[in-house]
Amino acid sequence: MNVQFTKMHGLGNDYIYFDCVRNTVPKSPEKLSVMLSDRHFGVGGDGIVLIMPSDKADFRMRMFNADGSEGAMCGNASRCIAKYVYERGLTNKTHITLETKSGIKKLDINVIENTAQTITVDMGKPIIGAVSAPISTAFGNYIYTYVDMGNPHCVIFTEENIDLLDLEKIGRPLECHEFFPDRANIEFVNVLGEKDLKMRVWERGSGETLACGTGACATVTAAVVNGISPINENINVHLRGGVLTIKYTGENVLMTGGAEFVFDGTAEV
Repeated sequence: MNVQFTKMHGLGNDYIYFDCVRNTVPKSPEKLSVMLSDRHFGVGGDGIVLIMPSDKADFRMRMFNADGSEGAMCGNASRCIAKYVYERGLTNKTHITLETKSGIKKLDINVIENTAQTITVDMGKPIIGAVSAPISTAFGNYIYTYVDMGNPHCVIFTEENIDLLDLEKIGRPLECHEFFPDRANIEFVNVLGEKDLKMRVWERGSGETLACGTGACATVTAAVVNGISPINENINVHLRGGVLTIKYTGENVLMTGGAEFVFDGTAEV
Protein backbone atom coordinates (compact mmCIF):
# COMPACT_ATOMS: atom_id res chain seq x y z
CA MET A 1 0.00 0.00 0.00
CA ASN A 2 1.00 3.64 -0.43
CA VAL A 3 1.16 6.09 2.46
CA GLN A 4 1.33 9.87 2.23
CA PHE A 5 3.77 11.72 4.46
CA THR A 6 5.34 15.11 5.07
CA LYS A 7 9.01 15.52 5.93
CA MET A 8 9.64 18.32 8.45
CA HIS A 9 12.46 19.39 10.71
CA GLY A 10 13.06 21.50 13.77
CA LEU A 11 16.68 22.71 13.64
CA GLY A 12 17.65 19.64 11.64
CA ASN A 13 15.90 17.17 13.97
CA ASP A 14 13.94 15.62 11.12
CA TYR A 15 10.91 13.37 11.30
CA ILE A 16 8.43 11.90 8.84
CA TYR A 17 4.92 13.14 9.69
CA PHE A 18 1.62 11.40 9.04
CA ASP A 19 -1.68 13.30 9.06
CA CYS A 20 -3.88 10.82 10.94
CA VAL A 21 -6.61 13.43 11.42
CA ARG A 22 -7.54 13.32 7.73
CA ASN A 23 -6.17 9.83 7.01
CA THR A 24 -6.09 6.45 8.71
CA VAL A 25 -3.35 5.54 11.19
CA PRO A 26 -0.58 3.53 9.49
CA LYS A 27 -0.33 -0.10 10.53
CA SER A 28 2.69 -1.17 12.59
CA PRO A 29 4.18 2.32 13.12
CA GLU A 30 7.17 0.75 14.92
CA LYS A 31 8.17 -1.21 11.81
CA LEU A 32 7.28 1.72 9.56
CA SER A 33 9.63 3.99 11.51
CA VAL A 34 12.56 1.59 11.13
CA MET A 35 11.94 1.23 7.41
CA LEU A 36 11.31 4.87 6.50
CA SER A 37 13.94 6.40 8.80
CA ASP A 38 16.78 4.64 6.98
CA ARG A 39 18.73 7.40 5.22
CA HIS A 40 19.93 5.12 2.42
CA PHE A 41 16.98 2.83 1.73
CA GLY A 42 14.08 4.89 3.11
CA VAL A 43 12.89 8.48 3.28
CA GLY A 44 15.47 9.31 5.94
CA GLY A 45 14.81 10.81 9.35
CA ASP A 46 15.17 10.53 13.10
CA GLY A 47 11.83 8.69 13.25
CA ILE A 48 8.16 9.13 12.43
CA VAL A 49 5.41 11.21 14.05
CA LEU A 50 1.68 10.59 13.93
CA ILE A 51 -0.59 13.67 14.15
CA MET A 52 -3.83 12.34 15.58
CA PRO A 53 -7.18 13.53 16.94
CA SER A 54 -7.55 13.67 20.71
CA ASP A 55 -10.44 13.61 23.16
CA LYS A 56 -8.28 15.43 25.74
CA ALA A 57 -6.61 18.17 23.69
CA ASP A 58 -6.71 19.81 20.27
CA PHE A 59 -4.39 17.15 18.83
CA ARG A 60 -2.43 14.09 19.89
CA MET A 61 1.14 13.14 19.05
CA ARG A 62 2.73 9.71 18.87
CA MET A 63 6.39 9.57 17.93
CA PHE A 64 8.67 6.65 17.15
CA ASN A 65 12.45 6.71 17.07
CA ALA A 66 14.50 5.41 14.18
CA ASP A 67 14.92 2.06 15.95
CA GLY A 68 11.15 1.65 16.29
CA SER A 69 10.93 2.44 20.00
CA GLU A 70 8.15 4.82 21.00
CA GLY A 71 9.12 8.07 22.68
CA ALA A 72 7.09 9.97 25.23
CA MET A 73 7.83 13.49 24.06
CA CYS A 74 9.79 15.41 21.41
CA GLY A 75 10.04 19.17 21.65
CA ASN A 76 11.13 19.72 18.06
CA ALA A 77 8.34 17.47 16.78
CA SER A 78 5.74 19.33 18.82
CA ARG A 79 6.75 22.61 17.13
CA CYS A 80 6.53 20.95 13.72
CA ILE A 81 3.06 19.68 14.55
CA ALA A 82 1.95 23.19 15.49
CA LYS A 83 3.21 24.53 12.16
CA TYR A 84 1.59 21.66 10.27
CA VAL A 85 -1.88 21.90 11.81
CA TYR A 86 -1.97 25.68 11.41
CA GLU A 87 -0.59 26.02 7.90
CA ARG A 88 -2.35 22.92 6.54
CA GLY A 89 -5.72 24.15 7.77
CA LEU A 90 -6.43 21.69 10.58
CA THR A 91 -6.95 24.63 12.94
CA ASN A 92 -7.09 28.42 12.89
CA LYS A 93 -6.13 28.67 16.55
CA THR A 94 -2.79 30.13 17.53
CA HIS A 95 -2.95 28.64 21.04
CA ILE A 96 -3.32 24.87 20.92
CA THR A 97 -2.97 21.91 23.24
CA LEU A 98 -1.17 18.70 22.33
CA GLU A 99 -1.65 15.34 24.00
CA THR A 100 1.60 13.40 24.43
CA LYS A 101 2.62 10.35 26.41
CA SER A 102 4.19 12.73 28.93
CA GLY A 103 1.07 14.84 29.35
CA ILE A 104 -0.72 17.68 27.62
CA LYS A 105 1.50 20.48 26.33
CA LYS A 106 0.47 24.06 25.54
CA LEU A 107 1.78 25.63 22.34
CA ASP A 108 1.66 29.29 21.25
CA ILE A 109 2.10 29.91 17.53
CA ASN A 110 3.63 33.21 16.44
CA VAL A 111 1.97 33.89 13.09
CA ILE A 112 3.31 36.42 10.60
CA GLU A 113 1.57 36.74 7.21
CA ASN A 114 -0.26 33.42 7.68
CA THR A 115 2.98 31.58 8.43
CA ALA A 116 3.91 30.01 11.76
CA GLN A 117 7.28 31.69 12.25
CA THR A 118 8.11 30.45 15.74
CA ILE A 119 6.36 28.29 18.31
CA THR A 120 6.67 28.46 22.08
CA VAL A 121 6.00 25.21 23.91
CA ASP A 122 5.26 24.99 27.62
CA MET A 123 7.19 21.81 28.30
CA GLY A 124 5.87 21.47 31.84
CA LYS A 125 7.70 20.90 35.10
CA PRO A 126 11.04 19.11 34.92
CA ILE A 127 11.83 16.32 37.35
CA ILE A 128 15.35 16.82 38.68
CA GLY A 129 17.25 13.78 39.93
CA ALA A 130 20.95 13.50 40.60
CA VAL A 131 22.86 16.81 40.49
CA SER A 132 26.60 16.84 39.73
CA ALA A 133 26.91 13.11 40.38
CA PRO A 134 29.64 10.78 39.05
CA ILE A 135 29.02 8.28 36.27
CA SER A 136 31.57 5.97 34.64
CA THR A 137 31.86 3.88 31.50
CA ALA A 138 34.74 2.05 29.85
CA PHE A 139 35.32 5.20 27.79
CA GLY A 140 35.52 7.76 30.58
CA ASN A 141 34.39 9.19 33.90
CA TYR A 142 31.89 12.06 33.93
CA ILE A 143 29.85 14.31 36.21
CA TYR A 144 26.19 14.42 35.23
CA THR A 145 22.86 15.95 36.19
CA TYR A 146 19.68 13.98 35.59
CA VAL A 147 16.59 15.80 34.33
CA ASP A 148 13.34 14.18 33.19
CA MET A 149 11.42 16.27 30.64
CA GLY A 150 8.88 13.54 29.96
CA ASN A 151 11.87 11.56 28.73
CA PRO A 152 15.15 11.00 30.62
CA HIS A 153 18.25 13.16 30.11
CA CYS A 154 21.80 12.89 31.36
CA VAL A 155 23.42 16.33 31.08
CA ILE A 156 27.21 16.54 31.22
CA PHE A 157 28.96 19.92 31.40
CA THR A 158 32.53 19.71 30.15
CA GLU A 159 35.45 22.02 29.39
CA GLU A 160 36.52 19.68 26.60
CA ASN A 161 35.57 20.96 23.15
CA ILE A 162 32.36 19.06 22.40
CA ASP A 163 32.97 19.38 18.64
CA LEU A 164 35.89 16.99 19.06
CA LEU A 165 34.00 14.31 21.00
CA ASP A 166 33.51 10.89 19.45
CA LEU A 167 29.83 10.79 20.32
CA GLU A 168 29.29 7.51 18.49
CA LYS A 169 31.74 5.83 20.87
CA ILE A 170 30.81 7.44 24.17
CA GLY A 171 27.11 8.15 23.65
CA ARG A 172 25.78 4.62 23.37
CA PRO A 173 27.30 3.20 26.60
CA LEU A 174 25.99 6.22 28.51
CA GLU A 175 22.54 5.85 26.93
CA CYS A 176 22.41 2.23 28.07
CA HIS A 177 24.10 2.75 31.46
CA GLU A 178 22.74 0.75 34.39
CA PHE A 179 21.75 4.05 36.04
CA PHE A 180 19.09 4.47 33.34
CA PRO A 181 16.83 1.40 33.17
CA ASP A 182 14.77 3.02 30.39
CA ARG A 183 17.92 4.33 28.68
CA ALA A 184 18.59 8.07 28.49
CA ASN A 185 19.33 10.91 26.12
CA ILE A 186 22.88 12.18 26.62
CA GLU A 187 23.82 15.87 26.37
CA PHE A 188 27.40 17.17 26.35
CA VAL A 189 27.55 20.91 27.01
CA ASN A 190 30.13 23.69 26.74
CA VAL A 191 29.36 26.87 28.70
CA LEU A 192 29.91 29.85 26.40
CA GLY A 193 28.41 32.27 28.92
CA GLU A 194 25.69 32.27 31.54
CA LYS A 195 23.06 32.80 28.85
CA ASP A 196 24.73 30.85 26.05
CA LEU A 197 25.24 27.09 26.11
CA LYS A 198 26.57 24.87 23.32
CA MET A 199 25.20 21.33 23.20
CA ARG A 200 25.59 18.05 21.34
CA VAL A 201 23.06 15.32 21.90
CA TRP A 202 22.99 11.54 21.63
CA GLU A 203 19.32 10.56 21.52
CA ARG A 204 18.22 7.19 22.77
CA GLY A 205 16.96 5.12 19.91
CA SER A 206 18.29 7.46 17.21
CA GLY A 207 21.95 8.25 17.88
CA GLU A 208 23.32 11.75 17.40
CA THR A 209 20.81 14.26 16.07
CA LEU A 210 21.29 17.88 15.04
CA ALA A 211 18.92 19.13 17.73
CA CYS A 212 16.81 17.95 20.65
CA GLY A 213 14.15 20.18 22.16
CA THR A 214 13.68 18.26 25.40
CA GLY A 215 17.47 17.98 25.62
CA ALA A 216 17.85 21.75 25.36
CA CYS A 217 15.23 22.15 28.09
CA ALA A 218 17.00 19.61 30.29
CA THR A 219 20.33 21.35 29.68
CA VAL A 220 19.05 24.77 30.75
CA THR A 221 17.35 23.26 33.80
CA ALA A 222 20.61 21.54 34.74
CA ALA A 223 22.53 24.78 34.17
CA VAL A 224 20.20 26.65 36.53
CA VAL A 225 20.32 24.07 39.33
CA ASN A 226 24.12 23.95 39.02
CA GLY A 227 24.40 27.74 39.29
CA ILE A 228 25.66 28.19 35.73
CA SER A 229 22.70 30.08 34.24
CA PRO A 230 20.11 32.43 35.79
CA ILE A 231 16.60 31.30 36.57
CA ASN A 232 13.58 32.75 34.72
CA GLU A 233 15.63 34.27 31.90
CA ASN A 234 15.99 33.36 28.24
CA ILE A 235 19.00 31.14 27.60
CA ASN A 236 20.30 30.44 24.09
CA VAL A 237 21.17 26.80 23.45
CA HIS A 238 23.40 26.44 20.41
CA LEU A 239 22.87 23.09 18.69
CA ARG A 240 24.33 21.71 15.49
CA GLY A 241 21.08 22.52 13.72
CA GLY A 242 20.57 26.02 15.12
CA VAL A 243 19.58 27.88 18.28
CA LEU A 244 16.69 27.29 20.69
CA THR A 245 15.64 29.81 23.33
CA ILE A 246 14.83 28.18 26.67
CA LYS A 247 13.54 29.65 29.94
CA TYR A 248 13.34 27.68 33.19
CA THR A 249 11.03 29.57 35.53
CA GLY A 250 11.63 27.32 38.52
CA GLU A 251 8.27 25.68 37.88
CA ASN A 252 8.08 24.97 34.16
CA VAL A 253 10.26 25.19 31.06
CA LEU A 254 9.40 27.28 27.99
CA MET A 255 10.98 26.45 24.64
CA THR A 256 10.87 28.75 21.59
CA GLY A 257 12.07 27.90 18.11
CA GLY A 258 11.11 27.42 14.51
CA ALA A 259 9.96 24.52 12.36
CA GLU A 260 10.22 23.89 8.64
CA PHE A 261 8.57 21.87 5.90
CA VAL A 262 10.98 19.88 3.73
CA PHE A 263 8.77 18.00 1.27
CA ASP A 264 5.62 15.91 0.84
CA GLY A 265 5.76 12.42 -0.56
CA THR A 266 4.24 8.99 -0.97
CA ALA A 267 5.97 5.81 0.15
CA GLU A 268 5.15 2.25 -0.85
CA VAL A 269 5.08 0.05 2.27
